[in-house]
Amino acid sequence: MQKAPNRPKHDVTQSYNDGVVKIYEVKNIAEPGYTPKNGLALRYSLRFDEQRLGINRLYMSRQNQAQILRVLRVQRVKDISPQDVAIVDGRQFKIDTVQSVKDIYPPSLDIALTVTAHEYGVVE
Repeated sequence: MQKAPNRPKHDVTQSYNDGVVKIYEVKNIAEPGYTPKNGLALRYSLRFDEQRLGINRLYMSRQNQAQILRVLRVQRVKDISPQDVAIVDGRQFKIDTVQSVKDIYPPSLDIALTVTAHEYGVVE
């Protein structure tokens, strides 16, 4: 019988097998001297694990006039923020919250995604 590898502090091992999410920052993509135009520039391409959308999170988001559609767990990176945009399966989502997850190995973040009000052009 094969034993799973021992992780630091015996933390739970997290897999990221549900797909790939691309995190973009919103920035000015206009040529110098022209009217500013917002567009998306790629920051990260991360594998994710889809998390269950809990009833408490769902109702709290509705109280704040936001509708959280998905919660994704990704590996921890330093500078994902709610000002960024996520693209999953060709759909753009606004990042509502970014939360650190404890007692998971490797260190992870939960990203809550909401409907975006504005579709941005993507800069490759």
